Amino acid sequence: MVRTSTLKISSSGVTLGSAGGRNFSDLFDEEDFLPVVFRTLLWVTAVVVVTMVLSLALGQLLNARFAGRRIVRWAVIVPWAASVLMTALIWKWMLDNYSGLINRVLLDLNVIDTPVNWLAHPHQAMIWMMWVAVFVSLPFTSFVILAGLQTIPGDVYEAARVDGAGPFRTYFQITLPLLRPAILIAAIINVINVFNSFPIIWAMTGGGPGHATDTTTTYMYKIAFYDQHVGESAAMAVVNFALVLVLVLLYLRVTRWREEVR
Repeated sequence: MVRTSTLKISSSGVTLGSAGGRNFSDLFDEEDFLPVVFRTLLWVTAVVVVTMVLSLALGQLLNARFAGRRIVRWAVIVPWAASVLMTALIWKWMLDNYSGLINRVLLDLNVIDTPVNWLAHPHQAMIWMMWVAVFVSLPFTSFVILAGLQTIPGDVYEAARVDGAGPFRTYFQITLPLLRPAILIAAIINVINVFNSFPIIWAMTGGGPGHATDTTTTYMYKIAFYDQHVGESAAMAVVNFALVLVLVLLYLRVTRWREEVR
């Protein structure tokens, strides 16, 4: 990938020689480059944060004892086991402005007066795609949190109750600190997966209209296959890899993961 980003390659895949840093300069000169990068960072941050918050709650639910718990656990894992592409297509059909379930329900509840073409408006489309990304990320993250909860000894909670700690204090002073390894793993994997997420965006909007809902992955695809600039697309892939690496390293620094290792 790095080598390809320094080459001049024809649309048929023939290497025509070295391009030096031309592919990167062409990429940085693209009018849509910075908006796409900023949109990608917003996309990753929003999806990962919402996923982690909901997963903490869902993990607690799955860890509780109640009738039918096993069935609920199996039901939660379905969105993760199903094809991401098919999940995205189903949500696209549900959001259809003529026959979609979302519009039908909102019309029946008198929330909207006329059907809305949700995916035709970039801001609305991004919010719905973020929801779909959260929807498919929740099962894995919730089960990682659940695994972390099950490693916490019951004696710790018993000692906290004896000391008079209430549910709120117990959760924030015992449960969350002991969940740090699970949260660390879940967040890093989510950052990498969401950053490189392609099927959801491509199936629901194709990154359009124009580049209005593109992230770096769909943008590099368009550069390669629509614009036929293979070297520039490889340069975008290198930048994308660097952005993922920087985000993960920043997250590790903020969470002080070395203290957890010790």
